Amino acid sequence: MTDINKIIKIKTNDLKPSKGKILISEPLLSDNYFKRSVVLLAEHNEEGSFGIIMNKPIDNKFNEIVTDFPEFGGQLFLGGPVSNSSLFFIHTLGKLVENSLKIMEGLYWGGDIESIRELMLLKQINPNQIRFCVGYSGWSSKQLDDELQKNSWLVSGLPAEALMNTEPDKLWEYALKKLGDEYSYWENFPIDPELN
Repeated sequence: MTDINKIIKIKTNDLKPSKGKILISEPLLSDNYFKRSVVLLAEHNEEGSFGIIMNKPIDNKFNEIVTDFPEFGGQLFLGGPVSNSSLFFIHTLGKLVENSLKIMEGLYWGGDIESIRELMLLKQINPNQIRFCVGYSGWSSKQLDDELQKNSWLVSGLPAEALMNTEPDKLWEYALKKLGDEYSYWENFPIDPELN
């Protein structure tokens, strides 16, 4: 991984990671999963952290991978490198989905998959209300804190509507713009500095 501190002086923000916050990857992070990613944290505590990448759609549609569900026009996303043979989801449906856990105002993690299947059958759910991810992003105890010390991430926040409705290929830049002008130069870094 390129050490961005050797290339530019990074100003870090003072926000601490917590449930509902986002992680914005630094522009030269070369990891295939996390390059220019925005990760929504579903949990952060002494035991570790987990969440999903919000801006990495994969080529397959939902029903190409999940074949035992009703027809649904939703996109699948890469949630992260952990348990990448499992399906995870976040949604805006709240109590309509039993056993879902509130991440932030208007956004929930998981819940009873049969509730989702029934909502699909009744056509009471649309792709803007739910995001299905293959895998998730996870950090062991203190691992994320170490990565923050190395300036691999900025901690920020976005409302549920922005996370769910901003075009995935624009979300990283959108999240940076919300941090203000001091991070606008990040957008100008080449995606692959080796090609410069």
